[in-house]
Amino acid sequence: MTATATLQAVVAPSHLRVKELEEQIDVMHTSLICALNQLLDLKDLNTGFHSTRLAEWAVRVAQEMGMSDSSLRNLEVAALLHDIGKMGIPDSILRKPSRLTTEEYDLMKKHPEYGWGALRLFPTMERASLFILHHHESFDGKGYPAGLQNSEIPIGSRIVSVIDSFDAMVSSRPYRKGLPFEEAMRRLNESSGSQFDPQVVKCFTRIALPEMESVFAATGTTSMVVI
Repeated sequence: MTATATLQAVVAPSHLRVKELEEQIDVMHTSLICALNQLLDLKDLNTGFHSTRLAEWAVRVAQEMGMSDSSLRNLEVAALLHDIGKMGIPDSILRKPSRLTTEEYDLMKKHPEYGWGALRLFPTMERASLFILHHHESFDGKGYPAGLQNSEIPIGSRIVSVIDSFDAMVSSRPYRKGLPFEEAMRRLNESSGSQFDPQVVKCFTRIALPEMESVFAATGTTSMVVI
């Protein structure tokens, strides 16, 4: 056997082993995300339909905006787990049917930091955790937790912010009915440039408009304005 053949015989199994380990890590990563998402469902912090719809819309908006494949994966994780930090918020606040007090609202605003603090500990989720940390920032700098503005806010956070806000507006809750599509879109566009990134709003609107009937059939509300 030549030296080259000997080297190939040694390297080939090593290469296969590395590939096998990478596949195992990928499976573990996916399983962890699913497990965390189920925890959110058990605590009734979202529904599977809410989180998966949000993730799908987020990825589609990001693709139109030219984000890289690696960023798309981080964005998908952030969209699925953006509310994971609410696991650290007392149920008395999460389920309160009336307006929160100033102290309760201040505590509620901690949930992006709680989510970031937990997910950043996983080696494959550092970037996704950063998207989660800043998904309540406002384009004009009046959001939280850091008061970032414009391009200071990670693009993944800006995308999650728009889609999560829209989905929250149109989804019905035990204590309120979801908004009609046209009203939700009016509010979204009204806040474009202040709370939301105008480019993200524009891109999301192109995606949402053709799909409004199926979305609203699932959320239990209407796509028509109620007078």
